[in-house]
Amino acid sequence: CVVPCLAPVASGIDCKDGNGHSYRGSTSVTSSGVTCQAWSAVTPHQHAAFTPETHPDKGLESNQCRNPDNDSKGPWCYTMDPNKKWDYCDIPDCGKEVSLKG
Repeated sequence: CVVPCLAPVASGIDCKDGNGHSYRGSTSVTSSGVTCQAWSAVTPHQHAAFTPETHPDKGLESNQCRNPDNDSKGPWCYTMDPNKKWDYCDIPDCGKEVSLKG
């Protein structure tokens, strides 16, 4: 998976493999268009389950969509919408959206 996984990042295409557990792309907006809350922030939503401190190897340094709990539906994030704590992110599958052939 090393070459195919690196190719989308190198070419600037943002996509996920499988359920996105290893996704480290730059998408930081939910599927409904809401900006993601930083994983280290506690406003507008209080949370302690998934932070850079509790999961240092999950890519939670900023506010990008991630899948720290291996959710079968893919990457998600806490949102900046005070009425919606979290939501999934719409990130295409690398295998379906990206062709590695020239």
